[in-house]
Amino acid sequence: MSNQKNTLMGWIDDRLPVTQAYEKHMSKYYAPKNFNFWYFFGVLSMLMLVNQILSGIWLTMNYVPSVEGAFASVEYIMRDVEWGWLIRYMHSTGASFFFIAVYLHMMRALLYGSYQKPRELIWIFGMLIYLALMAEAFMGYVLPWGQMSYWGAQVIISLFGVIPFGLGDALVEWVRGDYLISGATLNRFFALHVIALPLVIVMLVVLHLLALHEVGSNNPDGIDIKKLVDENGKPLDGVPFHPYYTVHDLVGIVVFLMAFSVVLFFFPEANGFFLEAPNFEPANGLKTPEHIAPVWYFGAFYAILRAVPDKLMGVVAMGGAIAILFVLPWLDRSPVRSWRYKGMISKIFLPVFAVAFVLLTWLGTQPATEINTFLSRVGSVIYFGFFLLMPFYTRMEKTKPVPERVTGGH
Repeated sequence: MSNQKNTLMGWIDDRLPVTQAYEKHMSKYYAPKNFNFWYFFGVLSMLMLVNQILSGIWLTMNYVPSVEGAFASVEYIMRDVEWGWLIRYMHSTGASFFFIAVYLHMMRALLYGSYQKPRELIWIFGMLIYLALMAEAFMGYVLPWGQMSYWGAQVIISLFGVIPFGLGDALVEWVRGDYLISGATLNRFFALHVIALPLVIVMLVVLHLLALHEVGSNNPDGIDIKKLVDENGKPLDGVPFHPYYTVHDLVGIVVFLMAFSVVLFFFPEANGFFLEAPNFEPANGLKTPEHIAPVWYFGAFYAILRAVPDKLMGVVAMGGAIAILFVLPWLDRSPVRSWRYKGMISKIFLPVFAVAFVLLTWLGTQPATEINTFLSRVGSVIYFGFFLLMPFYTRMEKTKPVPERVTGGH
């Protein structure tokens, strides 16, 4: 039996390097032995990507991408399709949990300098995934054709209209596919959400992982484990990703799925935070909801947009808030990677930035009152200050000596 298996595997390997790929990316890929809690969120992001794709496939079997049928088909899924309510909530609540995992994954990169040389390309691919996810989530949010779907799309698409020289109006019309948000808009968003963007995201995830496995994983100490190897060339502070981390990650997956299940079965709409009440009303172009707000995962950027009085400059600020993340590897001039060994300024600025981002996220979902606008401006200044001042404070602050070997671990 063993010989037959080896013969079959050998035949396959001669034609497709399955064993070689498995060894390179799993059993002989050496990861630092001191991964902690923060390193769960990469695999959890992939888990939620699989959840979104699979639940999305099931939803498309009963969804009708037309103005007349979209809202009714979602209600049909929720009420009449067997387990349809569960699949719909797995997808809508899953989107929020996907972004929670992604934001915590990005936070880990900020903590341990996972964007610094030689991992700049990993960060760039990660940011492209984030950008594609935002487009995917926005277009998916329009598909139920509820009140907030319609008016949220109206607000976001109209932002392109601020581009001068008539280009903005032409772009708005091109995105809509019509002079108004209509069936044409819904159809093209459905095509992009179901086919084009998932393909782009999966391709970028593959590139993200290939780039990661080429240079090796970072760790909480920010030490390159490839520098210290034994006589066989194996890193002294590394362990094979499989079986050590595949089993280790199961713990994080189980805990995460338990939390996901609790929300999914008991409060899938999170009191309007994951799924707003107006979206349970059919879209009506003649009736504006009392308060138009994006889903929470766009909240921070929407708060930055509203914090600027001028519409054009608001759109520039919102775009700049996303664009500045792409150049992060070149803003950080610190000689050390990890937050553990950086100076006091970095240790103060990073938590302040995290709090400001959470505050902006919440403010983006709230009405634009005077106090909320003031807080949004303060949060926006902190957000941009963290990045724009980074080349100066990371260079001037005094850092701690980094140990030769990783600390902690198995």
